[in-house]
Amino acid sequence: MRSRVWRTLLWCFVAMVAIGVVALLTGRPFLFPSLGPSAIMLFADPLGKDSSPRHVLVGHFIGAGAGFAALAVTGLVAVPFGTPIGTHRVLAAAIALALTAGLTIATHSEHAPAGATTLIVSLGIMPQWSDYAIIVLAVAMLTLLGFAVNRLSGVKYPAW
Repeated sequence: MRSRVWRTLLWCFVAMVAIGVVALLTGRPFLFPSLGPSAIMLFADPLGKDSSPRHVLVGHFIGAGAGFAALAVTGLVAVPFGTPIGTHRVLAAAIALALTAGLTIATHSEHAPAGATTLIVSLGIMPQWSDYAIIVLAVAMLTLLGFAVNRLSGVKYPAW
């Protein structure tokens, strides 16, 4: 139990620092809230079904995509978070979360933090089309680090 605590603490810290350095070097928002729960899942429960690379990558990919689809449908693409929440924003959030839930279940890639990613996009926190690439790259970096750490420490972490 203690080793799991320290292992999770260490690698969550390292993951956020590593991705944070990329954010600092690029000036882009590579750190966003849904990375936190994904990191905890990858390092605290690497053999949990929802912690596999497939679930993490596909889940966030779908979540971000659903968020942008909802922004497009509601006419809110590139409208930042600072604007007051109105009917269109509520509708965007509802569409995004419903799509994320349905599509991750349909593709057998459920990953609860993807629900946060879809809200980050649909609520306008990361509303630019370029943010999609940032989300995907940040999740890929986290997943690769999780894969490497888990495999190197002897965990039979799945390849997909």
